[in-house]
Amino acid sequence: MKRRGISYVYLCYGIHHLFNVVTNVAGVPHAVLIRGIYPLLNAEIMFNRRGVKGRDSGTAFNGPGKVSKALGIGIAHNRVKLSGKTIWIEDRNLQFNPGKLLVTPRIGVDYAKEDAFLPYRFYLSVSDVNNL
Repeated sequence: MKRRGISYVYLCYGIHHLFNVVTNVAGVPHAVLIRGIYPLLNAEIMFNRRGVKGRDSGTAFNGPGKVSKALGIGIAHNRVKLSGKTIWIEDRNLQFNPGKLLVTPRIGVDYAKEDAFLPYRFYLSVSDVNNL
């Protein structure tokens, strides 16, 4: 049974909705937590959802709870196909230099012991995003 390409949204600490992209088949717990975004469109809507007074895209959307709030994602968006009309992933043909991809250890997962140091956190710096 296929499950990849759907959302996995859950409530963390009873406060934050976290948005993940399922990347494997049913029964295999592989997903990518979306930890940050840099909006290229509709930024004002996202700033307003967050209630952010200063318009700094570098810090307004740099955490998984902030991302979900900015995108209007909640528990009702769990198990949504990411190829539909509610939430979708699309190829905008943005090009970046793979040498600019930053890779760091995971954060906020001290309970994972040695696995907390795995290089599973990937991102582009804000200056590199501005040059897309």
